[in-house]
Amino acid sequence: MKAYPLKLTTPLATHIFGGQRIKQQLGKAGLPDTRIAETWEISDVDGMIASVTNGELAGSSLRELTERYPDEMVAPGWRGPHFPLLSKFIDGTGMLPVHLHANDQLAQQLEKQPNGKTEAWHILWAAPDATCLLGVREGIDNARLKAALLAEDYDAVMYRVLVKTGDTFYVPGGMLHSFGPDTLIYEIEQTSNIQQHAMPWKMEDGSRLTQEEWEQNIDALLQELRPELRCTPQAGLTLKEANLTRIVCCAGPYFALERWQFSQPQRFSFNSARILSSLGKPFTVEANGVSVEVGRAESLLLPAALDEVTLRDAGEILIGYVPDLAAEVVQPLQLAGYSEQEIAALGDIDQTMR
Repeated sequence: MKAYPLKLTTPLATHIFGGQRIKQQLGKAGLPDTRIAETWEISDVDGMIASVTNGELAGSSLRELTERYPDEMVAPGWRGPHFPLLSKFIDGTGMLPVHLHANDQLAQQLEKQPNGKTEAWHILWAAPDATCLLGVREGIDNARLKAALLAEDYDAVMYRVLVKTGDTFYVPGGMLHSFGPDTLIYEIEQTSNIQQHAMPWKMEDGSRLTQEEWEQNIDALLQELRPELRCTPQAGLTLKEANLTRIVCCAGPYFALERWQFSQPQRFSFNSARILSSLGKPFTVEANGVSVEVGRAESLLLPAALDEVTLRDAGEILIGYVPDLAAEVVQPLQLAGYSEQEIAALGDIDQTMR
């Protein structure tokens, strides 16, 4: 495989909570003038698998390349049923359903899936009074929770948290949650589309469920719920370099997410795949003799075998990857003077520091 920066197709989701913010606020080109809830920037999910659009590998699916070249695409020695990361822009013009995604154990046990879905939300924009619902209040048993969900009285049983532009929420599998309205986010997560939601309607088109279907969905949700989970928004931890500001937004065993602002060309090295998504003006990525322009709200996949790329000349980006937590997250932040408590708050990385 000749490694180069890969542009991919972008599967779209048109769920009822979406609007036009990805096109109008982020400036993402090529979107229709219809409701768009999600653009799946890098996806190897069944039914939403992206394909390469540039260079010698054009037409190849991400699934095909990952299966054929796991070491070159993901990381040396990596093996798995699919590419491990999924990333999206999500338009929460309306309220997302109250829902959860199973963790690895319960996804394997109850849904016969290879993994669950832990995710993180990086808030790109939120109205001044925007909030999210996040986690189950202490002392709420399943019977009371089900009754509240059937009454659509979510505040009685869930925590409501203020959502601010620039914050990041690390949401483990099994945590009950929702966000919107008036929110625009970038989401990075495990590759999965499993979910259980508590709403009396289908999120694809808003059509009403029968009472029996609704209750069955809530019962399935309760089986996968981890009510002990908590999450607090994080502003991120900043690492300053010459002409580069890096904010480590979140980190855990499944993914890390950083936000970079650079005013001069940047060369950086890596040994596992990187997802790069632009938040600002167009810029160019150069690697292995290939130059690729990245437009507004556009994403690239940088295969592991590239080893090194150059970003020209200035830009603002998000970079997602499966980290070596100790070497790529904990140690640089400790060297910058951050405490174990500050680092641990970024996500699920406590064990790495012990």
